[in-house]
Amino acid sequence: MIHPFDSRRLVRLFMTLSALAIGIDLAWSSSMLNDPNGFHNIPWGAALSSRPELKPVRSSPHIVEYLHKEQPSSFAGAEVTSIVYISLDDQFARVVIRYHGDQIHGEVLSHLQGRFGQLDRVPGQMARGLTQQYNWRGPDTEINLTYQASTERGYVFIDSRTLAPRFNDYITDSAE
Repeated sequence: MIHPFDSRRLVRLFMTLSALAIGIDLAWSSSMLNDPNGFHNIPWGAALSSRPELKPVRSSPHIVEYLHKEQPSSFAGAEVTSIVYISLDDQFARVVIRYHGDQIHGEVLSHLQGRFGQLDRVPGQMARGLTQQYNWRGPDTEINLTYQASTERGYVFIDSRTLAPRFNDYITDSAE
């Protein structure tokens, strides 16, 4: 009969948990200060189709993506690759900001921490990783920043907490 606390089982459990811990990338989260309830003075739920400064670039029956007519795109005082405004059933629900470069990543991260609050970092936690993820959560807005250090590509998703979950309603099971 094998004892439930067999040392081989404990060693295997420790090895499995260690392997998982090594494979986990960096992820920090923080409560949001100063929830913006939108982006660049456009409140969540606003009709983007009536905004003259935006032009539609991609659409489906329920989701329309817009770009600002003025170029280049900038965020946090840095030039970014793109800023896409997304509406769901003609209600402003999400912004996706794409950028490239370690220096711009530092500027974007510094701006977000200065405006929405410092990240909750656990002492001894790794400061860099292949994929870094940061999150701020407010009552109306959630901001997720993902940075892939190997390609120096960053993505910021700024979402309405009430509207963004509805994107899942329009994902097909057939992956069409």
